[in-house]
Amino acid sequence: MTATNPSVSGLYVGTSGWSYPSWRPGFYPSGTKPGDFLGHYAGRLPSVELNSTGYRIPAEDQFRRWAEQTPEEFRFAVKMQAYQLRHASTFEERVRLLGPRLGPIRILVGQALDEGFLTLALGSFDPEQRIAFDFRHESWSGVELPDNAVRVDEVDASAPFRYLRFREPPYPEEALAGHADVVRPLLADGLEVYCYYRHGDEPTAPRYAERLLELV
Repeated sequence: MTATNPSVSGLYVGTSGWSYPSWRPGFYPSGTKPGDFLGHYAGRLPSVELNSTGYRIPAEDQFRRWAEQTPEEFRFAVKMQAYQLRHASTFEERVRLLGPRLGPIRILVGQALDEGFLTLALGSFDPEQRIAFDFRHESWSGVELPDNAVRVDEVDASAPFRYLRFREPPYPEEALAGHADVVRPLLADGLEVYCYYRHGDEPTAPRYAERLLELV
């Protein structure tokens, strides 16, 4: 595979994580050390979904190291789980150490509709922070969100960005072309689009992401 220049304006496409030794040598060069994975990844793709933050909040130095290994235009989409809202101030303080590399915070919500929870979630962060709600209960269908928030996988929204997750591989060329057809009009409307392919033992996810960049 040849490196892809991640240069499609407004499109932040990547994978759910990057720390996969099995991606050598299919995506990472043979012999690449795990500590160098992120730097190689960021040279080929413009964004990544950061999942470890959804289980524990990494130390400040970890966020600084991630920022140092990536260019300023790179974006991290950061995972948060609903129960972590009680530590929202610490969470936001840490993730902001990524500086301009901080993209949306994806909040995973498994519970049923609760307007009080939604108010708490939105009020726990800077109103300029982009939030992508990953609602897993059907009762949230149709809920109205402010201009800094979207539902994951919802194309129609008032926010200036969209957040798409592709979770059912494999994706043949026809499917990837369909993904590109969804993304293009959003970019044409001046929106930023964040989209992520599910990781696997084989480096298919980064290949899908690179191909989407090419197709768009």
